[in-house]
Amino acid sequence: MTEQKSPNEAPHLIRHFSTLQATALNMSNMIGIGPFITIPLLMSALGGPQSMLGWLVAVLIVIPDGMVWSELGAALPGSGGSYVYLREGFGSKTFGRLLAFLFIWQFILSGPLEIASGYIGFASYMGYLWKDMPSYGPKLVVVVVGILNILLLYRQIKHVGRITVSLWIGTLLTTGAVIMTGFMHFNPDIAFDFPPDAFKFSTGFLLGLGAASRVGVYDYLGYYDICYIGDEVKNPGRTIPRSIIISVIAVALIYISINLSIIGVISWREFVPYDPAKPASNFIVSLMMEKVYGKPIAIIVTVMILWTAFGSVFALLLGYSRIPYAAARDGYFFKIFGRLHPKHNFPNVSLLVIGLISILCSFLSLGMVIDVLIATRIIVQFIGQIFAVSLLRKNRPDLERPYRMWLYPIPSLIALVGWVFIFLTSGNMTILFSLGALLLGIVCFLLWSRQTSKWPFEEPT
Repeated sequence: MTEQKSPNEAPHLIRHFSTLQATALNMSNMIGIGPFITIPLLMSALGGPQSMLGWLVAVLIVIPDGMVWSELGAALPGSGGSYVYLREGFGSKTFGRLLAFLFIWQFILSGPLEIASGYIGFASYMGYLWKDMPSYGPKLVVVVVGILNILLLYRQIKHVGRITVSLWIGTLLTTGAVIMTGFMHFNPDIAFDFPPDAFKFSTGFLLGLGAASRVGVYDYLGYYDICYIGDEVKNPGRTIPRSIIISVIAVALIYISINLSIIGVISWREFVPYDPAKPASNFIVSLMMEKVYGKPIAIIVTVMILWTAFGSVFALLLGYSRIPYAAARDGYFFKIFGRLHPKHNFPNVSLLVIGLISILCSFLSLGMVIDVLIATRIIVQFIGQIFAVSLLRKNRPDLERPYRMWLYPIPSLIALVGWVFIFLTSGNMTILFSLGALLLGIVCFLLWSRQTSKWPFEEPT
């Protein structure tokens, strides 16, 4: 039964998302446009099918990291996800304040960048349908889709849940069509056409593997999206871990199938090296379907891919709009972001701001968007949460844990090594940018804390 609000009751979030809806949210976020636009980037990382090793590295990171999210999400099911986990794990009155602030600080950039990548992919595949698209066409598509996304989410959560499942069904149909086509027309000579010295180990190979893994991790992002709306999940202690684990395993199998399907029909040599000016780099799946079935079927599948892409950005904006709201509600961000819609009980100000910033970020290149958003998240969010799990087990043994990480602490250590590898192979400029942004965030935190007389500048009582 849906929770009803009495006439005199203050606006509040409603627990409505079930395991099905939570899994749909995660999978819609994870699949989205990623595998349809990143194959050229992935294959270019190592110059051939050996780049698929990046998928293996990525899945070996996200599965144990999913266990980290599951334990934290089940024990601390509040809106904001990482913001809550870092704050409570490192101490809400001391270093937890710093880590929570830094997470919001980096999120203001990385969150909209991730949503923007979906808008960029949507615009790329529109290029297959809109053959004579003018130079301003992609920007126009991004703006229209971005505004439509905001309008659909500007409503009560129970209606959003139904929309989420509908978009998820479209995502499964799209991926199923691509996988079946690939398996029916799979050519191993095309798929495993390795270049000379494909697996020769060197520094260049290691850096290329890091780049391929970074693209793979990007495509898996979203397995934790339900954690951001923890206050709107029914029975979160069971729903959150189940939805994360089901999503990671299901999408891992789907991704492997999709990628083998594509490179088994279209030679990787047609889109390597990656070049946005090449049609194969922009809408490779549409070209695959055209090659097998002809133009009419390719158009239908392209429309399905656009549906899938929209499902992804819909899920992302839904979850990410709750993060500034949670921070503002607890006094860690501008107060205006803590407002809820007086009638429909959703964070309307946060939704509008994150949605508009995402549209602006869509004017950047896809490669730049992926590199920056991954690197800026690793230190504070992903690595920070790994330590938060251990600190909570040590300092909060009384905390109720409906789900406990299997084989602890082995999954945490595997995830930690994986994230360090991804970060160190991100390229000097990306590393320097992310570290510089982190340092600037620390300075702003200290200035803000000094002005408000809070830790570490609070006066003794």
